[in-house]
Amino acid sequence: MSDSPAGSCCSVPRQSGVAAEGRADLLATPAEGMAECPVMAGTPVVIATAEAAGLYRDHEGTRYYFCCAGCGPAFDADPAKYTKAA
Repeated sequence: MSDSPAGSCCSVPRQSGVAAEGRADLLATPAEGMAECPVMAGTPVVIATAEAAGLYRDHEGTRYYFCCAGCGPAFDADPAKYTKAA
């Protein structure tokens, strides 16, 4: 377990030879440019990264962003299931 107050291994100083540079704090507060994956509720998504990777779907005039490649097909199979929660 982390010594960090936030509990994230990415928010602690350099340990065990792993540099902090380039690591994202996944427990950071969502900010502008962020969305939540409708399939994996509670999972933050960086909109620009999802757009670049094609991890999004447009459904009934709204764009939904996904955290991984597996979420798109799940969304396609039953969009109503995921758009109600979003």
